[in-house]
Amino acid sequence: MDPQAHWNQVYTTKAPTGVSWYQRSPERSLALIRKHAQPSQRVIDVGGGASSLVDALLDAGYQRPLVLDVAVAALAHARQRLGARAAQVEWVVADLTQAPVLPPVDLWHDRAVLHFLTDPADQAAYAALVTRSLRPGGAIVAATFALDGPERCSGLPVQRHDGASVARLLGAGFEPIEEEREVHVTPGGVEQRFAWTVLRRR
Repeated sequence: MDPQAHWNQVYTTKAPTGVSWYQRSPERSLALIRKHAQPSQRVIDVGGGASSLVDALLDAGYQRPLVLDVAVAALAHARQRLGARAAQVEWVVADLTQAPVLPPVDLWHDRAVLHFLTDPADQAAYAALVTRSLRPGGAIVAATFALDGPERCSGLPVQRHDGASVARLLGAGFEPIEEEREVHVTPGGVEQRFAWTVLRRR
């Protein structure tokens, strides 16, 4: 499966408000980011796609946030929505498993990307990239399907997680500091159980 082709197809055949992970307001993401990073620090939203989180970050005063996605079509929706404010964002088209070169960041936000990485090699590549990109003392905020969450999404199998499994995946260089659960309701009214984990890079 070609990830770029798959996700570009998703975003060219569905409206951003029609995908199962759509949120009208990214309240939990923003609350955790504000708790663990100052507006003067660099924040990256991986798999940010068409999410409105970047709008909220700009509104909250975060400087030059990065939004990374494998799908050009997803980022195009966000850029169009932001209009002139899109110039205040660093947009990155990349596959996280292919070792892209990213600038150092203070907070790594991932809502619903990590659980799509079911191959141990891809998981290891992800962990290496987080370790390389996140400054010491920085935080990763990761939301994945919980252990009792969906087994598939967008036609793909997923790897469900809890805080302990995310910590194992990232390795000893990260200290778990917070864990939450959330029930997300899709635009179609289906409940999906998520696990949120915050870890600090040692």
